[in-house]
Amino acid sequence: MSLARAWRSWLMRSAALLAGMRSGTTSVAEVFGRSGEELVKKTRVAQVLRAVPGYGHASVAALMAVSGVAEKRRVGGLTEQQRERLLQALAS
Repeated sequence: MSLARAWRSWLMRSAALLAGMRSGTTSVAEVFGRSGEELVKKTRVAQVLRAVPGYGHASVAALMAVSGVAEKRRVGGLTEQQRERLLQALAS
């Protein structure tokens, strides 16, 4: 597989993941549960949270700050405590 084709495949899968979140068919908890997958591991937490309906840049930044998650953190780099804090903050 060529590099360009592999990159396009990666982008398509990433877009599908975020589209599932935007439509409500995939939850943040489900994405965090799939953190062993390479695609999910390399996705930024802010990108995942912005895909949640009703959350924009400002609300995601505030949510991440309150939860103690750095702005550039990727899903694969989250600790279990950070995941729990994010999920609790989203639930409230």
